[in-house]
Amino acid sequence: MSVDLSIVIPLYNEEESIRELYGELSAVLEKLRVSHEVVMVDDGSTDSTFRALEEIARADPRVTVIRFRRNFGQTAALSAGIEHARGSVIVPMDGDLQNDPADIPNLLAKMAEGYDCVSGWRADRKDKAITRRLPSAVANRLVSWISGVRLHDYGCTLKAYRREVIEGVRLYGEMHRFIPIFTAWQGARVSELKVNHRPRRYGASKYGLSRVGKVLLDLAVVKFLFHYMTKPIYVFGGFGLFAFTLAVLSFCLAAYYKLAGLKDFVETPLPLATVMFVLVGCLSMLMGLLAEVMVRTYYESQSKRPYLAATVIEAGREKPAPAKLARE
Repeated sequence: MSVDLSIVIPLYNEEESIRELYGELSAVLEKLRVSHEVVMVDDGSTDSTFRALEEIARADPRVTVIRFRRNFGQTAALSAGIEHARGSVIVPMDGDLQNDPADIPNLLAKMAEGYDCVSGWRADRKDKAITRRLPSAVANRLVSWISGVRLHDYGCTLKAYRREVIEGVRLYGEMHRFIPIFTAWQGARVSELKVNHRPRRYGASKYGLSRVGKVLLDLAVVKFLFHYMTKPIYVFGGFGLFAFTLAVLSFCLAAYYKLAGLKDFVETPLPLATVMFVLVGCLSMLMGLLAEVMVRTYYESQSKRPYLAATVIEAGREKPAPAKLARE
C-alpha cells in the first residue's frame, strides 16, 4: 500500500545518533498528520548501528530497515531506500543529525507550490571551511554551469521529490547529488529552499577532498548520457573530424616546408603527426559507429523508448502516460 510520505536515510556507523534522529523525526512526522514511513538503510556499518535499527523497527511498524552485506556507498544506499519507498513524496536525509527534521514541513510546503523537486540549501553550513565548504562551493558552481540547473548546494542530501520524477532514475558512483539535474532534464520543476545545518556531534565525516574528483567525473558521465546517449556518434565522430582536420593541416604545413625548400620531410615531425591524426580519426569514427550499434541494441532489445511522455489525449480524453512510458 502506498503512503503520502517516505523518509529515506542512509546510515554508516551512526550508532550514537540514530536513536536521537528517530526521536526528532517521529515528533515532526506526527505533527504533519499524513501517512508516512521511514526507510533506513544500513550501508554495511561495523558498529552497533544495525542493532539500534532493529530495536526501532520492532517498536514502530512504519520503519523499514535494509542492511547491506558490506559498505557500497551513499549513492547505493539511497538507491535501495528509494526503490523500497512507497510514498508519493520521497525525502532523503543524512543520518548524522546535521540535517534538521524540522525542515521537512518547509520542503513539503514549497513543493505544494507546484514544484516536483525541492533541494535543500545549507546557506549557513557548519563544516570546515578549507576541506569541505570551499571545494563544495567550487564544485557547485561548476556543476550549475555545466548542467544548466542553477542550485547553490548539490551536496545537501535533504531534498524532496515527487515519486513520478524519480522512479526512472538509476544511480551509480556519486550520482545521488545529481538527481535534481536528472529530474530537471526530464521536464520537472526544480526549486531550492534554505535549510538548517547543524554541527556534527558524533563521529567524523566519511568524506573528504578525494571525493571532488569523483564528483566531477560522474558529472561528465551524466552530461554525456543525457546529451549523447542516443547519438554517441556526435561525440566520437566530432573528435574524429577534429583529428582529420589536424591531419590535413599538418600535411599541408609539411608540404609547404618541402616545396619552399625550408625543411625536408625527415627534418620535421609533421608527417608523423599527420599519420597519427589520421589513425586517431579513423579509430574515433569506428568507436562512434560501434557505440551507435550498442545504443540501438540497448533500446530495441529491451523495448525502451528514447523519450518521456507526461500526458496522453486519446479519444478526446486526457489520461496519464502509461507507467512504462513514464519510466523510460
